[in-house]
Amino acid sequence: MKWLLPNACTAANLFFGMLSILSTYEGNFFYASVFILLALIADGMDGRVARALKATSELGKEMDSLCDLGSFGVAPAFLAYSFCMHNYGMLGKAAAIIFALCGMWRLARFNVNTNVVHGFFMGLAIPAGGCIIATTTLLFLEMGIQPENFGLVYPITVIIIAYLMVSHVHYPDFKGGGEKIFPAAIGFAVAMFAGIIYLTQSVEGLSTAVFATYAVFGIVNSLIALMTRDKL
Repeated sequence: MKWLLPNACTAANLFFGMLSILSTYEGNFFYASVFILLALIADGMDGRVARALKATSELGKEMDSLCDLGSFGVAPAFLAYSFCMHNYGMLGKAAAIIFALCGMWRLARFNVNTNVVHGFFMGLAIPAGGCIIATTTLLFLEMGIQPENFGLVYPITVIIIAYLMVSHVHYPDFKGGGEKIFPAAIGFAVAMFAGIIYLTQSVEGLSTAVFATYAVFGIVNSLIALMTRDKL
């Protein structure tokens, strides 16, 4: 029965994802965003619990991917569309669908490449992509910002995040012995993180800074590696 606890954590991931979808449907974007972040916590616990109990299984791995698609693919896409992108007509619909589809592709590719890719993540992990949607929604709500006032910035940003998930940009997994991390990229990330904190000065800004900085850090670090001809 030792498999029960890690699988319960995995199920909690989708439990919170469904709560997010239902909250979005009810127009409560604050709770919809918070539930995505709670799904992230559950997602982070299941693997650790499984390894600690030596209860890893193929069933658990498949459950994890399916739950991730719901909590970090479908739920954030629905949240982004309901919160803002419904104002953009077909473009908004397309951006939401693209986000969910790219999340699915990212998860399938990750599962196929588990024994091939080591030391880094190929493309932005779907939990990070979903949490960018959640944290920015919380930030916009806190600051009273209506993203549609900035034209096409919001839907285009959602599409860019979706692309990053299926891209070949290398993101460090911070487990050591993997992707080379350049000091210049670290400096850029620190400056970006500090800038977001300075401009927002809120807990919502802090959470947004964490995920947004990581997303941009991978791009900058990969570009530096290409320019210096380091093998990616």
